[in-house]
Parts: sequence; C-alpha cells; structure tokens
Amino acid sequence: MARHVFVVFTNPVTGQEKTYNDWYTNQHLADVLKVPGFVSARRFRLSDTQRAAAPHPWQYMALYDIETDDLKGTLATLSERSGTPAMVLSDALGAERAAWVFEPITPVVMAKK
Repeated sequence: MARHVFVVFTNPVTGQEKTYNDWYTNQHLADVLKVPGFVSARRFRLSDTQRAAAPHPWQYMALYDIETDDLKGTLATLSERSGTPAMVLSDALGAERAAWVFEPITPVVMAKK
C-alpha cells in the first residue's frame, strides 16, 4: 500500500484560537480519520523560536498519514465530505489555508547515539 503525508497549514480567525483548537483537535481530526486511507493525524503549533525572522504566515500545521493505492479517490472523498455534516468546518477556521500531499522518498533516518 502506498504511503503519503498530507500537510495542512491553517490559522484561527482572530480572537477565536480557543474555539479553533477545540474544534480542530476534538472534532476535525476524527472526521478526517473517517476518510478511508487516512490512518493517523497530529497537530503542531508554530514554536516561538525560529531560524528565520517573522513574518510566519501559518501558526498551525497538521500532518496526516495516508495509506492507499487510490490517492486520487482518497482525496476526492476528503473534498466531497469537507464542509458537509460528515466534516463540519468551524467558523473559527481562517479562510486562508494551504495543503499538500507528499510521498516519502527515503525511509526514516534516526540519529545515532
């Protein structure tokens, strides 16, 4: 089965961070994981410490692991469900967002101790 990583960058609506995080963590991740092919999800917040100076356009990132031999079908199902009762989108989610699918080209490399 082919493996992919779906990388999603988002921000909350100004003043709605608590609502956004509650919705994303407690509802949206579970809704996405109901899409056949999505097998895991993890969220990240931009660290205060960065190599490059601001501005940084995205404050949040979600990584979803996908395992499927029909990536187009998996993404089509995701699109079909997005914004429906099967995958409600919160008003606290900012309109600007970006998402890309990546495929691994190497195995995981671990640090030597």
